[in-house]
Amino acid sequence: MDAVLTELETALGHEFVRPELLVRALTHRSRANEQAVTERAEPGHSAEGGNAQTSDTGDYERMEFLGDAVLGLVVAEALFVAHPEWHEGELTRVRSQLVSRQHMAEVAVTIGLGSHLRLSRGEDRGGLRSKGTVLSNSMEAVMAALFLDGGLEPVRVFARRWVMGDAVEHLAEELRSGAALGNYKSALQEHLQAARAGAPVYRLKSESGPDHRKRFQVEVRLQAGEGEPGKPLARGAGSTKKQAEQDAARRALERFRAAQVKAGIRASGAEKEEQAKA
Repeated sequence: MDAVLTELETALGHEFVRPELLVRALTHRSRANEQAVTERAEPGHSAEGGNAQTSDTGDYERMEFLGDAVLGLVVAEALFVAHPEWHEGELTRVRSQLVSRQHMAEVAVTIGLGSHLRLSRGEDRGGLRSKGTVLSNSMEAVMAALFLDGGLEPVRVFARRWVMGDAVEHLAEELRSGAALGNYKSALQEHLQAARAGAPVYRLKSESGPDHRKRFQVEVRLQAGEGEPGKPLARGAGSTKKQAEQDAARRALERFRAAQVKAGIRASGAEKEEQAKA
């Protein structure tokens, strides 16, 4: 295990007994194919007997299948134990958000998984390292590697820290408020429609960082009428434009809810003053 992968082990919270499992979980099909072509061209390789030095790391596609199932089990178990008040439908909805491709891609970005991916030279130059689908697929494969190397416990530890974390409380709050679970843009639009306030409009404000670690900042505005600039509501950031838009919508909703709470407190105080005067 080289120093770079040792850094990833630290983020995963697990030291691999079989590091080849982690290497395979990080290997994209393009790299496996490129490596196979290179090895066939090496001296000593024969079409019949092959090359005794040929590696058999393969790619992460089969591991992705297993990791998806293991992660689903671990998250379901944690939610079942932590929230006895939730019914089946609520448990299913929250688990679905936590193990979704979008969320797993976000987890991958958080732990810097993209920089550890093993890609072909061509795909690496093409920006595949930062693609959400590749990140989420490889993240699931890493879950399989953890399971195959150490059983369910290292997957549980990782899921509690990175997959669930604060996200569970945010989703629980959405359940309580009746919002569109996990889709802050839809929830914001529904809120504004109910208040007859106008429509949300999203604008890209800035884009920074290298191709494999882009950072987008988006502003959401309230557009009350055609052609109007609109009132700014909030700004959000993310590794993709969609994630930044969701973050901006989430922040706007939080501001609306905070304002509603303050209004309720003021109304309650005014009512008590009236009662005291009476």
